[in-house]
Parts: sequence; structure tokens; C-alpha cells
Amino acid sequence: MNKIFFLLAVVLLIAAIYMFFKSRQAKAASAQETGDTFSKDYFAEAKGQNEFNPEKLGPGAIIRYGATDYVVRGTLTLNEGPYYWYEYLLDGGDNSSWLGVEVDEGQLNLTWWTSRKGAGVTPGRGTVEFEGVTYSEDERGHARYTSTGTTGLPESGEMRYVDYSAGEKLLGFEGWANNDSWEVSTGRTMLPGEFTVYPAPKA
Repeated sequence: MNKIFFLLAVVLLIAAIYMFFKSRQAKAASAQETGDTFSKDYFAEAKGQNEFNPEKLGPGAIIRYGATDYVVRGTLTLNEGPYYWYEYLLDGGDNSSWLGVEVDEGQLNLTWWTSRKGAGVTPGRGTVEFEGVTYSEDERGHARYTSTGTTGLPESGEMRYVDYSAGEKLLGFEGWANNDSWEVSTGRTMLPGEFTVYPAPKA
């Protein structure tokens, strides 16, 4: 009789452990399908750079660069698997500009992008020449995005990208539609000290 109770207890324990791990897997899959952000705060790893946290640098925030104040009109939150980064549409200056923000292994990376409509160039394998500069491919991939504020894009969707560099100069291609069209931007890397950030007003 004792052996029967012992075996029954073992079976129930195994069943409980199985259900626990199945529940964990289901939650993880659901979060990935819906594009929910993960709980880990990667900006906490970038010491002293909390002013670029998406909670502060959202629609309505002001970024001062040089003598110009730029208003954040919209935010794109992008993720490729577990990796997240942000793009902020800025209103100010002469051209359409974006500020890219990402944290990679505790290092805050900022990039400043300017849209180049009618550039007449498409991404290729290896290198691309644009305006006399030869750019080398850094990475390419597909990502999911969510949009808040004014970005000109739907609330959520998928995109593809190809990034190139030539020293400090950057060249980026982004595709937001289900066709072969690309949006082209040129950019450069920036330092946090080049900006003054006035956080977005709290809702």
C-alpha cells in the first residue's frame, strides 16, 4: 500500500512540474507573438544615461542639439527577437530627422539620421556607393515594430533593414511595405553629451 501511495505521489509531482514548464513556455510564446516588451530594463545597464530611457524620451520630449530644439513627434519601438531599439521622429531643423537609441552590452549607442528621399540607391551585398562614399554592410534583418505618436506608420507591423558604415558615416535602408521599396537615410554616431533632453510630459 505504501508503495502505491509513493508511486502516486511521484506521478503527481512529475505532472505538476510538467504543467509548470508548459505554462512558462506558453507565456513566453504569447509575449513574443504580441510583441510585448520584456521586463529587463536595458537602460539600467547604461550608467548615467537614463535621460534616453523611452519613458522620458517619448512624444512631446524636446531634444536640444547645438542651437536647435527638436520636438519628438513619434516613437518606434523595434524588436528582433529579444533585442530592442528605438527610433524617434524629430520635428525641427530643415530636414526630417530621426534619433536612434539602443543599448548593447551596457553601452548606450546614439545615431542621428536624415531622410534622403529620391536617393536612387538600393541595398546590395557587401558594399554600396552613395555620393562618392563606399559603405560596407554591417548587418541586415527583419524586425517587428510598434508606433506611438506621429510616425506616418501603422500602430504595429513588420519591417526589414540593411545598415552600412564608412568610418563615422552611416547609410541605412528600411523597408516598411510589402514590396521592394526602401527608405534611405544617411547618419552619424553621436555622443550623449551632445544633447540636452527635456523629458516628455507625463500623461
